[in-house]
Amino acid sequence: MPTSEEYWEALQQKICAKCIDGDGTGACLIAPGSDCAMKRHFPQIIETVNAVFSPSIEPYVDQLRKKVCAVCTGQSPEGACHVRDETECALDRYFPLIVQVIEETQLKNRLKT
Repeated sequence: MPTSEEYWEALQQKICAKCIDGDGTGACLIAPGSDCAMKRHFPQIIETVNAVFSPSIEPYVDQLRKKVCAVCTGQSPEGACHVRDETECALDRYFPLIVQVIEETQLKNRLKT
């Protein structure tokens, strides 16, 4: 199993470098006082993706909503999220790519051993 550092490095290389909230080199430009949902919920994201295995993204999104979004301060108790609705949540915006990167990192790790 990859380490947290291996997952984070892979995510930074593939997602942060392309994120609209970044500078194009992977440096985050989110306003002071705010933080990236991908970074804030990183351990839960890894756990969520690792708990699902499906050729479809829907089971991953279902688990994301239940395990990560449900504890996020942006989401109301009813399940509404203004951050997600306004496409301001990097986690939601890039989630399919996040799943892909995590699974590729797992595969690379298995091939090394």
